[in-house]
Parts: sequence; structure tokens; C-alpha cells
Amino acid sequence: MQTELHTGIDLAVELLRQDNLPTLLKVASRQLENTFGLARCWSLELDLSGRTLHCAALGEQGEFDCGDFSHPFAHLLQQGKPRELSRAAGYRLDHPGFQALVDASNRPRSFWLEPIKGEDGRTLGILVLCNEEPEWDGITAQPLYRGLLTLLSHQWVSQLKTSDQVWQRRMLKRSLDHLHDAEAVRQRCEELATTLVGNSKGMTDLRAQIVRASGSQLSVLVQGETGCGKDLVAQGIHRFSDRAEGPLVVVNCAAIPDSLLESELFGHTKGAFSGADRAKEGLLAQADGGTLFLDEIGDMPMALQSKLLRVLESRRFRPLGAQQEQHSDFRLVAATHQPLSDCIEEGRFRRDLFYRLSQFPLRVKPLRERPEDLEPLCRHFIREYTAREGSGPLGISSHALGMLAGYNFPGNARELKNIVEFACLQTPVGDDIQPEVLRLDDLFPNQETCIASDFQATAVPGLPQADEVDDLRAAAQAFEAAIIRERLRQYGGNRAQAAESLGLPKRTLAHKCLKYQVTEA
Repeated sequence: MQTELHTGIDLAVELLRQDNLPTLLKVASRQLENTFGLARCWSLELDLSGRTLHCAALGEQGEFDCGDFSHPFAHLLQQGKPRELSRAAGYRLDHPGFQALVDASNRPRSFWLEPIKGEDGRTLGILVLCNEEPEWDGITAQPLYRGLLTLLSHQWVSQLKTSDQVWQRRMLKRSLDHLHDAEAVRQRCEELATTLVGNSKGMTDLRAQIVRASGSQLSVLVQGETGCGKDLVAQGIHRFSDRAEGPLVVVNCAAIPDSLLESELFGHTKGAFSGADRAKEGLLAQADGGTLFLDEIGDMPMALQSKLLRVLESRRFRPLGAQQEQHSDFRLVAATHQPLSDCIEEGRFRRDLFYRLSQFPLRVKPLRERPEDLEPLCRHFIREYTAREGSGPLGISSHALGMLAGYNFPGNARELKNIVEFACLQTPVGDDIQPEVLRLDDLFPNQETCIASDFQATAVPGLPQADEVDDLRAAAQAFEAAIIRERLRQYGGNRAQAAESLGLPKRTLAHKCLKYQVTEA
């Protein structure tokens, strides 16, 4: 009796030392095997849902659906009482998981299935005892056996409570982190709304995407029509990024001549080319630690596109005339009003560069697709004008807003700003802007009328009438070629002047002349 007491104390102390449930069940199974001479002992844990039993020692085969009565554990859970299972009965079961347990137990003559319950009667799991001698009364009736099961049940519940508390703390922390992140995103979106003005879903979604983009190092490609605020998007990304203390270097790829763009980006050494009388640091180097904004990247020459791709992959570059490469740690934001997919198909933009740029694509919707933003934008521009000039209109009338709503704004928010500021100048201080001072017909003539008059003025032999068109793409190309040909004639073949009059970069006009075979001056 004294030996059994010492044995029980030692076993109890060992169980009490276990600090997690898997180890507790493993130690308890080993104790039962060694103490009572069992061939094997298995511990099956019932999950919190009460639908599945898990036996960690059996791996993937150790999962038993409690609603599947092709294994004996489902019957035991339903009855809630221990039972013996003989070899004959056990081997008739065809459940693959139970057969795996039988094989792993060296196919013993008898099993004893013991449900383990907590103090509240909740079933925690099942012990499976395996033995060649089916004298289970001599084992299960012993006080040591009953004591071990009681202690195991108590520790099992304790471990579940600890795990549940840890899980609850983790979930609470995750919820608090989520709330904190959501609040931070909301605050930043509110700050962005002071520059990227608008209450439409398109603008609300855009501001949220800008905040998300600012939290990563992915390259961002901003696409949208001219005047829609792509530069404001780039500024917002830089402002809320972890590079906000670094520089925001802006490069307008369309405004810098092709011959100078590479030198501006990469820099050059003294004597690198004719006129390089001193070394110059490039914009890539200046953007180190900050953000590089390549505006109108669709106008970048093909030769420079391949060099830029290499820089984006390695963040290393070599100034013109230099022997050593330099490194620049910058985050790239690019923007364009051109449909780059069309440019790729036309061979004017590298496909691999497009994929490298558009790791985080953003699209700014044109103003005509978000008419609900018209009024807040107008009031925003009026406030800006008043703050700059020291005085201005009080607001804008509903009739004036109605008049603006009928215009499609090809120049987007930038065009609206010009219209509003001109109207502010014509409106007495303290009054509301009225329709008569908007003067859309004088300052911004109807585009369709202009296009039609240009088309009539530049009509060429062979151009079909509207009712004769059966190939819209071909007709549109013929019309575009006619406009270009006439504009070149007006400017005596000067492509730079013709391109400027059409609002095109010179190289884009050159590409179209080649595409449409326009050679007349």
C-alpha cells in the first residue's frame, strides 16, 4: 500500500508539472502503460465543437468524426460510459482510422474505452487502453487508476482554460490592432480628403487605396486622364509612407527632351559629353531615402525604359561617364494618362517594365464619372482662391452648379479649377458664383463642335461620309490622319509646333505620322 502511495505521488507530481495539453496527454498515456503493464494507451482529445476526436500520435489518420458510427468512439460518446471492445468486435469495424489504431497497437486481444469528463460533466476526450489480457476489472477498479484519471481530468480542464485565456488574449489583441489600424486609416483618409476632394465612392476608395499603398514598398502605377490629380496621389503616398522625412523627387518624362532625360535621371561626370563642364547629381541619387515620382512615364523613350527596368530590379545605376555604379534606396511611383496596354501593343512601351511598375495599380476616375464630386470641388477651389487672393465669392449658386453638371470636363479637376477661378474673378466679393460668369462657351468651346469643324476643314478625298462608315476603327484612324496632315500643313511641316497645337508630345506625333504614313507638310 505504501509503495502504491509513493508511486501515485510520483505520478501525480509528474502530471502536475506539464504545462500544455499535448504533453499532458502524452505523459498520462505513458504512465498508464508503464504502471498497469498495458500494451498501448492512446489519448483522444475532443475539440471545442464536440464534433471531432483527435489522436495526435496517429497524425492525419487520428481524426474521428463524432457523427460517424463506423468507429466505436461515436457510440461511446453517445452513451457516455466506459466499455470493453474485444478483438472480434473491433476487427469487424471497417473505419480506416480505427483500423490504423488497431495496427499501431499490434492488434491486441482487447480494448478498454474510457471517456474522460470534467467536473461539469463535459466530455473532454477518450482513453483507449490496449492489452492482451482482457482482465479490465483488475485495472480499472484500482484506486491508483481512478486517482490518475481524476487528476488527469482536473489538469485537462486547467490546460483548456489556460489555452482559452491565451486564445482570448490573442483575439483581443488582434481586435484592438484591427481597430487601431482602421482608425489610423480613417484619420489618414480624412487628411487626404483636404487635397483629394470628393465624397463619391470612387474618391473614397481611392483615398483608402492610397493609405494602403503608402504602407508598403511596392511600386505604384497611377493611371488616369490629364488633370485628374495623379500628382496629388503621388504626394499622398509619399506623405503617409515611412519615407515621408525623405525627398519627393518629381520627374516629368514628357517635359524633358529625350536627349536630356537620361542625364537628368542618372546624372553625369565632368566631361561626360559636350557641354558637361561639371559633374551633376542625377534625380535617382537625389531620391535616395525618399520617393521618386515619374510623371507621364508613358512618354519615356524605349531605350531609357530598358535602363530604368534594370535600376528598379537592383536599385543600382551608373551616371553618364562614370566608372562605378551607385546605389539609391528609393520608392517608385509612376503616373501616365496614356493607356499603357495600347502602348505595349504598338511597341512603344515595354511589357516587362509595365509589370514591374504596376505592383500596386491605382486608377483615378475622371470627373465625368463622379458628378457628385462637382460641388465639393467647386467649393474647395473657391476657398483656395479666397485664401490666396484675400477675398472672393461666398460660394456657388445651384444654377451655376447645374450648368457645370452639363459639361463633361475633358480636362477634369484641373479644368474645373480654371473655370471656377475665372468665375471668382468675375464675381463680386461675398456673392455666389452665377451661371453668366462661367462663360463655358467662350473659354471652353464644345469639343464635339470643334472636332466637327476641324473635320470639315480637313476633309480629304476618299474619306467616307458618316452614313457610309462600316469600319469604325479605320474611319477613326483616317480622321486622325486627316487632322494631323492638315495641322502639319498649317505649320509648314514643323512637327514640334503641330504637336504642341494638338496637345501631343512630339515623339507621339512622330509615331502617329509613321503609323498613318502622313508625309505631307
